[in-house]
Amino acid sequence: MACANFKLEIKHVDKKTGARYGVLHTPHGDVETPMFMPVGTLATVKTLSPEEIKSIGSGVILANTYHLHIRPGEDIVAKAGGVHKFMNYDGPMLTDSGGFQVFSLSEKRKISEEGVTFKNHLNGDKIFFSPEKVIEIEEKIGADIAMSFDECIPYPASYEYTKNSTLRTLRWAKRGIDAHKREDQALFGIVQGGNYPDLRKMAAEELTKMNFDGYAIGGTSIGEPKDVCFNMIDMAIKYLPKDKPRYLMGVGSLDYILEGIAKGIDMMDCVLPTRIARHGTLMTHAGRVNIKNEKYKEDFTPLDPECDCYTCKHFTKAYLRHLYVCGEQFGARLLSIHNLRFLISIVEGARKAIQEDRFEEYKNEILQKYGDSRGF
Repeated sequence: MACANFKLEIKHVDKKTGARYGVLHTPHGDVETPMFMPVGTLATVKTLSPEEIKSIGSGVILANTYHLHIRPGEDIVAKAGGVHKFMNYDGPMLTDSGGFQVFSLSEKRKISEEGVTFKNHLNGDKIFFSPEKVIEIEEKIGADIAMSFDECIPYPASYEYTKNSTLRTLRWAKRGIDAHKREDQALFGIVQGGNYPDLRKMAAEELTKMNFDGYAIGGTSIGEPKDVCFNMIDMAIKYLPKDKPRYLMGVGSLDYILEGIAKGIDMMDCVLPTRIARHGTLMTHAGRVNIKNEKYKEDFTPLDPECDCYTCKHFTKAYLRHLYVCGEQFGARLLSIHNLRFLISIVEGARKAIQEDRFEEYKNEILQKYGDSRGF
């Protein structure tokens, strides 16, 4: 069932690369694409308030079906009026289906045609997820975008395993779309297929026939080489509808983000910027900064003079280092604000470059300046 208030409006396509600038219309407002989406697994972006999330220019933010199912439970979220009211965030939201979490618990899972049985990572209780159960949970959580339940295929995997898994994911997608009834919630299909062109083509074409509101490219950023990830995008994206959102799951470094945009990706997400911030690593216009370093003890300059975030406007490296080495949570908050704003501002620059038909130059300029940003 298509979401009545959900649509991607493509405003401009870069003439050299095919990168797309657009506006995504959702039940909780309009947001520009391409976009980087902060991850709020437990209905919170770690250490940040909803107001701070908005202040850094965030569009859509994520929550996770598996984690909210465990704590506090989807019924409690529903009783609160849905995830937006529960966490007091009035912008667009997306829920991951929990498929990646099941993948990460591979030693404790059992996959069947009906679904997946696995163990709660907190207490060991048995959990069963079927496509229908996941849709039921996601509808109760009530995000603007729900993801289909899929198997995240490990890398590397044999052709036979990948084919069988991809076909099962397609059957799960059909069951999920049949179970989905909320008219105010978009549903995305997830293209699997590993590193096999024919399987990616099959998955993309079959999901397109099901007429999802948007499409994600899954099975990437799970340890495969960079060129393999980029190949997976190429294998799938040319078979996806041009008028629907395209979501590359789990990428948060500049090289992956910009290459995804160049290939026509509209949406990306990752825990990377907030996770490394909590460990004292910052993305800046001068390159990587490890705030733990002794040399910042008496450095009373801003973290990043080129950044317009709250952290860089109000605090020095010396103070940020002090907070970090003392274990103060305010430090983690300030560092997370900066890293998210840095990435979001890079994507804002990408949107402007696309509209001016100079995205290729912009991408090369950023990558030449920062190199492989996984080094962050």
